[in-house]
Amino acid sequence: MALPLLKYAPTSQNSRVDALRVGSDEDPRAASMDKAMDREDQNFVIESAYRQIFFHAFKVDRDRTLESQLRDGQITVRDFIRSLCLSDTFTRSFYNLNNNYKVARHLVEKLLGRPTHGKSEEIAWSAVLMTRGVRGMVDDILDSQEYLDAFGYDTVPYHRNRVVGSREVGETPFNLTSPRYDEYYRGIFGFPQIVYTGTAKAFPQRAQQRRGGFPEDYLPWVRTLPALRGVGSAQGNTGMDYLSKVPYRSISR
Repeated sequence: MALPLLKYAPTSQNSRVDALRVGSDEDPRAASMDKAMDREDQNFVIESAYRQIFFHAFKVDRDRTLESQLRDGQITVRDFIRSLCLSDTFTRSFYNLNNNYKVARHLVEKLLGRPTHGKSEEIAWSAVLMTRGVRGMVDDILDSQEYLDAFGYDTVPYHRNRVVGSREVGETPFNLTSPRYDEYYRGIFGFPQIVYTGTAKAFPQRAQQRRGGFPEDYLPWVRTLPALRGVGSAQGNTGMDYLSKVPYRSISR
């Protein structure tokens, strides 16, 4: 039985406040297909979509058919995002490796461009994820009024209002706050652990032999020598007439 989305109280977040500031370098660059004038701009939109959902897309993770349909206008950016969230790559490399709370938080951050409204929203979306699966949650988010107002049909989702006016550094990106493996699966995998599969390099036996000439070999012998005369003496040779010791040669000779 499919459960409706539970009610949760929105919390005050930076993404809910209109940006009353001058633009900066940290402002997100919206990637929109309706503004793509050439193939290079289209590639930028496609790469932004892959980074938004997969963090990084390898060559084997790319879907050339979807990319071609997006370039030809057969599907929208929202449809492209939906297909990436329902792809085998997302299911195999993320959904199967995390619990429902982590997946719900990840989809909200990636698709709505904001953090979740506390633990209550994570529980609400995890209930949808439990009863209707990833497809049901992705459809609800992409069909929501919040998503359509923020990104529409042709804009790739991004981290909204990341710059905070009262701080020098903005909000931490989602790929750092929500890594691929959190404490749940790091504990299962036994992370962190050091695995060394190579062989330790050892010095050969001939390199450990003392062949003479090392200063350390003469240190015991030096300690047995009597103390030198005048070493450390305060008077020294300060009274010597050095000029009388120097031989004099006349210029006429």
